[in-house]
Amino acid sequence: MQEVVEASIKTDQNGSVVSPKGFKADGVHCGLRYTKLDLGVIVSEVPASAAAVYTQSCFQAAPLKVTQESMAGGSRIQAVLINSGNANACTGKQGLANAYSMRRLCAEAFGLDEMQTAVSSTGVIGEPMNMEKIMEGIPLLKPDRSEEHARAFETAILTTDTCIKHTGVAFEIDGQEIRIGGAAKGSGMIHPNMGTMLGFLTSDAAIEPEYLQMALKEVTDTTFNQITVDGETSTNDMVLVMANGLAGNEPLHPGHPQWNDFKEGLGEVCKQLAMMIARDGEGATKLIEAKISGAATLEEARTAAKKVVGSSLVKTAVYGEDANWGRIIGALGHSGFSICAEKVTIWLGDLCLFSRGEPNTFSEEEAARCLQESTVMIRADLGSGDAEAVAWGCDLTYDYVKINASYRT
Repeated sequence: MQEVVEASIKTDQNGSVVSPKGFKADGVHCGLRYTKLDLGVIVSEVPASAAAVYTQSCFQAAPLKVTQESMAGGSRIQAVLINSGNANACTGKQGLANAYSMRRLCAEAFGLDEMQTAVSSTGVIGEPMNMEKIMEGIPLLKPDRSEEHARAFETAILTTDTCIKHTGVAFEIDGQEIRIGGAAKGSGMIHPNMGTMLGFLTSDAAIEPEYLQMALKEVTDTTFNQITVDGETSTNDMVLVMANGLAGNEPLHPGHPQWNDFKEGLGEVCKQLAMMIARDGEGATKLIEAKISGAATLEEARTAAKKVVGSSLVKTAVYGEDANWGRIIGALGHSGFSICAEKVTIWLGDLCLFSRGEPNTFSEEEAARCLQESTVMIRADLGSGDAEAVAWGCDLTYDYVKINASYRT
C-alpha cells in the first residue's frame, strides 16, 4: 500500500492558461464582433493529454462535434482555437464544414497535426460563420507566455460577460512543482449538465488521458455542474483540460500517493471559475451560495442546493433584499425528494430563519444586512442524513431582461 503524501495547494489569483510550463495563448480582433477581441488560441509546446465534458443539449453545435472527433484519436491535443460572436450552432452541413475548416486552418498556422487540434465557438445561434474573417484572423494570432497575451485570450472568448475570468493553483507532486491554470466565459444560458459555458484549463502535470478524464468528470460534478444563472442550457459549451507533462512528475493515476492532491488542485480551479461565472450572471448584483447539509443522499443535496439558487423567487428576493424564507421553503419543497418539513432548519448567513419546522424570530435589520453582502449565504439542514453539497447562482434583476430582450441587436 502506497503512502499518501499531502501537498499544500496554493491559489494564484493571477494564474492563467499560460501559468503551467509549455503553454502559450493569444487573442485578437478578427471582425466577428464590431470592435472587441473575438478569436483566441491556446497552444502547447508538445501534444498534451486532454479531457473534456460537453453540454447535454440535443442541439450540440458543430465545433463540439469536431472537437469530440479530435479527442477520440487518443485524446492528445496540442491547440484549441476559440471564437466569440458566433456559436456556429444549428447551422447544418455548412456549419460542420466551417468547423472542420477552422480546425484545419489552425493546425496549418501552427504546424500541428489537425487531429490534435480542437475548436470551440460561442455567440449567436443559427448565424452562418464568416469564414473570411476567421481566415484573416488566424495569422494575426501570436501565442506567447506573457500576462498580456493571456489577458487577450481571456477577453477574446467573452460574450455578454462583464469581466475576464481566470485563476490558477500551484503545488508539489513527486517533488516537482505542478501548476494548473484556467480561463472561462459565461454569463447567460448557465445551467450546466455539462455545461453551459466555456472553460479551458491547462496543466504541466504528467497524466494519461483516461485518468485526466476521470478527474475532470469528478470535479465537474461538484463545481461547474453546481452553478445556475437562468436555468437555460446552451448548445456549445464545454470544459476542456490539457496536461502536457512538462513538470516532470511520475504519471498520475488513482494509485499514485498524490492523486487526491491533483484532483484537489483541479477542483479548486474549476470551483473558482464556476463561482466567477455565477457571480457574473447577466445583470447580476450578487452571488448566491446555497449549502445543503443533512441530506439523505449526495444527489438529494446537490439537487436541493441547485433548486435554491435556481429559483426565480429566491433570486428576486435576494435582489430586493427581502428575507422571505418562504421562497427557500418553496424551492426545497419541489426538489423531487421526500423532505420532512419538521426536520428542516434554514439560515441566512448566521441568522436562523426557520428551525425544525417552526418559524424563528429574527431581526429584519440583520437579515437585510446579510442580503446587502456581495455574496449571500443560504444554508439548510434537511435533518435526514449526512450528505451535503454546495451550489452557486446569482440574483435576478431588471437588467437580465434588458440584456436578453435585445441579445441579437
